[in-house]
Amino acid sequence: MSKNKKESFFWTSYSDLMTSLFFVMLVLFVLVIVLLHNKISEQKIKLEDFEKIEEIKKSLNEINEIYFEYRPEYKKHIFKLQVEYYTGKFKMSDIKVSSQQERITLLHEIENAGREIERTIKRFTADDNIQYLVIIEGQASADGYHTDDFNNNDVLSYQRALGLKRFWESNGVCFSELPNCELVVAGSGEGGVPRETPDWQNPANQRFLIHIIPKTGVIEN
Repeated sequence: MSKNKKESFFWTSYSDLMTSLFFVMLVLFVLVIVLLHNKISEQKIKLEDFEKIEEIKKSLNEINEIYFEYRPEYKKHIFKLQVEYYTGKFKMSDIKVSSQQERITLLHEIENAGREIERTIKRFTADDNIQYLVIIEGQASADGYHTDDFNNNDVLSYQRALGLKRFWESNGVCFSELPNCELVVAGSGEGGVPRETPDWQNPANQRFLIHIIPKTGVIEN
């Protein structure tokens, strides 16, 4: 093969190789641009969700002060309606009161507090991308109540929170039926925060705590 033919073959092959590399780089460039665009769009959505959640948190912290006190150091809503139970009791009908009229008034206020939570959540349920976790937490005062593994303040605090949930539901306040909302009942016994001092037999620690947690994701009932 002559020298000219060899050179011609080389440059033809070299040209084809460069053309192929150019198209490969072009495809990679387009792919990177598409991936970056999708990533930026995804981050933008996450930022919008974060801003929305922060807006909701701010509104939740300003929930009706008649019924709730927000404690930023614990990031919890304290149920301001004081309840006091006899030792080992957990039903709403077991709450200590001085008269039947006082019981009626207190239960009415507790019902209104539940409706206030419901109204607050409904303000934001139009946004399908925001989910809510509502936790009703019960606490018990330290009084030495511990008959056995099934009759103690840990279980008792949960039973009291469950009693509050059932009371609200019996009056038509059902958080678990709200769009994008999940309800959890919990008891922290003689633990949890806050705790008022002195702790021993302090009825102020027979309280309910309400957690309303907005988040992104999917809650399936």
